[in-house]
Amino acid sequence: MYDVVLLIEKALSKLDVQQVASLHESIEETVHYHVILPVEDAATRIETALGSIAASEVLATSAMNFPETDLEQLQREIRAEAEAQLNASLELIRASGHEVSGTLTPIDPVDALATAVDAEGAEEAIVLTRPHVVAEFFHLDWTSKARRRIGVPCLHLLERETFDEQAGPGEGVSGL
Repeated sequence: MYDVVLLIEKALSKLDVQQVASLHESIEETVHYHVILPVEDAATRIETALGSIAASEVLATSAMNFPETDLEQLQREIRAEAEAQLNASLELIRASGHEVSGTLTPIDPVDALATAVDAEGAEEAIVLTRPHVVAEFFHLDWTSKARRRIGVPCLHLLERETFDEQAGPGEGVSGL
């Protein structure tokens, strides 16, 4: 079995699955994808949102000032959305004829990737995200961090829809 750990930022599209699967077409063994999707923390989400609302004009309130039940409800909603995205991604991979398993992770995504690569004895890792130009420039993106931590090849793929949205009519990107 050829094991691949796939760290994703959001639900995969059919184009994403085609892009990933095309990388392993020549492998004669069964390819098993282990999908990891990070789950946000509700308190962090609220603090980030409040802190980003014109930080120079509005004094952000700590998420700890919100009622605990509100945070618990928000966390349940965030987890339910993440589970739906993960399940949709797993179904698309299964529908493409590949074996797949998946997990949500509340820990640092690169830590989760490194742990999964070791636990699964993976031959490679793939990080599939939208472009993060500034983080990539400074090598602070997930892929750059993973390459410094894991002992297997780590490929960064960009979401296919990102390219297709940027291309004009009839200019779809092919062969990525």
